[in-house]
Amino acid sequence: MTTFSRVSRCARAMVVAGMAGLVAAGPTQAQDEQEQQQAVEPLSYAPAERVAPLFGVTSGELLLDARLTEQSAPLADGMVWRIFGAQSGPDGKLPLIAVARGGPARFQLETGSYLIHGAFGRAAASARIDLGAETVQKSMVLNAGGLKLEAMLPDGGEVRRSKLSFDIFTAGDSGERELILPDVPPGRTIRLHAGTYHVVSDYGEVNATIRADLLVEAGQLTEASIEHRAAQVTLNLVRSEDGYPLADTAWSVVGVSGEVIAEHVGAYPEMVLAAGDYTVIAKNRDNIYQRDITVEAGKDVTVRVIANGENATAAR
Repeated sequence: MTTFSRVSRCARAMVVAGMAGLVAAGPTQAQDEQEQQQAVEPLSYAPAERVAPLFGVTSGELLLDARLTEQSAPLADGMVWRIFGAQSGPDGKLPLIAVARGGPARFQLETGSYLIHGAFGRAAASARIDLGAETVQKSMVLNAGGLKLEAMLPDGGEVRRSKLSFDIFTAGDSGERELILPDVPPGRTIRLHAGTYHVVSDYGEVNATIRADLLVEAGQLTEASIEHRAAQVTLNLVRSEDGYPLADTAWSVVGVSGEVIAEHVGAYPEMVLAAGDYTVIAKNRDNIYQRDITVEAGKDVTVRVIANGENATAAR
């Protein structure tokens, strides 16, 4: 069951390489008016798993549910509820009394004061409650939405998803951002509090990196497709145009300003490079060869450096 089956709107954005802004289409309705007006089915409360045993005979019942917004229907799945005692234990921590997972939850508790904590992915809410010998029902508003990240090439082609990852940070200046989630794979829906987040997308491990600020709205799923202007490059050192790549070759890829972008050893090194101009340098035994190349966005290429006098350079 999809976590955001009750989300009312969906925003889609495209981030263009070299830009930190968004070109976003307006939100569209995820449910029509008829569906929105349908009656909500009675809640089914999951029983709690108690950590601390229930002592005494005087107890009350606590019924909990969570909503993305005040207007949203209760979440049917994805919640983790924890009930803590209100008084710290000998270790200075609040004792964990009971846990429940799913959607709405039911707890049988001794009368007294408790701290409620409900987590929905990275979004959470907490509250303090005094429980007597009665049934108390509480609904918690998470003010949360979802973020789903993908990537594409300029011509609409597919990226190599195994080489794609996203880091999600808090918004703000670069020195003030905090990492929330590292190495998020494409296509996964991340549950977050409503707000603006800074997303860093890495395609490969060299220099194909795009940054963007994305807005997550409460009760909505934001889908962002990052456009990477990059391509995969395979390097070969050969003795002739149709020759086999030479083993034990040390490679360096140098940018236009002279900095070394990447280094590899092998006959068939592969790497994803941002579109641009580079010099590839191959060292095999005591011989060094180089070739200038241009990487075009979305066009994977095999670069064959011929080990001849034309490409030879002085040993360094």
